[in-house]
Amino acid sequence: MLENALVYCENEFGQIDGKVANGLARYSKKYNILGIIDSSKAGRDAGEYLDGVENGIPVFPSLVDAIRELGFIPELFIYGIAPLASFLAESERNIIFAAMLEGMDIVSGLPEFLSEDVEFIERAVACDVRIHDIRKPPPRSKLHNFNGSILKLETPVIAVLGTDCAVGKRTTTVRLVNALKQKGINAVFIATGQTGLLQGAKYGVAVDVLSSGFSTGEVEHAVMEAQDVEHPDIIVVEGQGSLSHPAFTSTAAILRGSNPDAVIIQHPPRRMNHCDFPGIPMPTLASEIELIELFSKTKVIAITLNHEDMSDVDVQNTIIDYEQRYGLPVTDILKNGCNKLITRLLKVFPSLAVKPLLVCQCPE
Repeated sequence: MLENALVYCENEFGQIDGKVANGLARYSKKYNILGIIDSSKAGRDAGEYLDGVENGIPVFPSLVDAIRELGFIPELFIYGIAPLASFLAESERNIIFAAMLEGMDIVSGLPEFLSEDVEFIERAVACDVRIHDIRKPPPRSKLHNFNGSILKLETPVIAVLGTDCAVGKRTTTVRLVNALKQKGINAVFIATGQTGLLQGAKYGVAVDVLSSGFSTGEVEHAVMEAQDVEHPDIIVVEGQGSLSHPAFTSTAAILRGSNPDAVIIQHPPRRMNHCDFPGIPMPTLASEIELIELFSKTKVIAITLNHEDMSDVDVQNTIIDYEQRYGLPVTDILKNGCNKLITRLLKVFPSLAVKPLLVCQCPE
């Protein structure tokens, strides 16, 4: 049974740094999301605000208001912001302390592990609550070195990469996996970040908190574990950051550890600079594709769009332009669904085509 949860995302819901809350509002197999806390969007329906379709998840102005409106205290308080800063501000700590005082367990995907913070430890004991650091890596004795088993894997592996952080790689991955399943294809999702794990991914690890000596091996292990347990028809791996991004190395580990047979690349055409790095211009889509194909010796087989700052007309014009320019199928999965991607996968991997085809509802 899913545990009831509120997701805190003050001033960030629907924004880049609110990607954890955004993802949980769209999809969760692990928690029953009862509401989002963000006073700047209070009164809105979370689904309507994000995607124009109501999903019954209200946005509350505060924790106090959420509890009053619900009429009970949910079991969990999820910190739904993914800031660049490594440590919480005092005001943010106090908000989490307030949730602990209400008797709520804390779920965090931050790189700052609250379960190792003396003050949080003391408060948890005093309030008789638990802290769950989703991003915390396994103990060193449980980590895996790369062993090359991925190189012998015959099941197709697809990596969904991007040109920047927070462009929708995980959303595309999750929706594509669900759409493939509706087609009768046994697809498995490999999470590589905290939001995918929070959404209930069975396989994966938060790559960016691992030391470089284990990151590739942990990705390989997650893929091989999924293969051994699920015997899937196809494995779809979530990307992180971008290969060209100077601040992050996760994409390199994901490419090496998963050894993908093909790549789908996500791009926000209107984004001028890397998110959280306003002084660093975005790479071109062409340069990122070239870099990926040189680095991994695999091929980019489709392009997906992030439509931030774009009208529907902009999206359709960009799809036409990119398909002519790159000779690849292009789509916006939030607006147009996953069928174009599945058609491409069936062409690239004909063995998938023998599966019974169902109608693609493409839920996330």
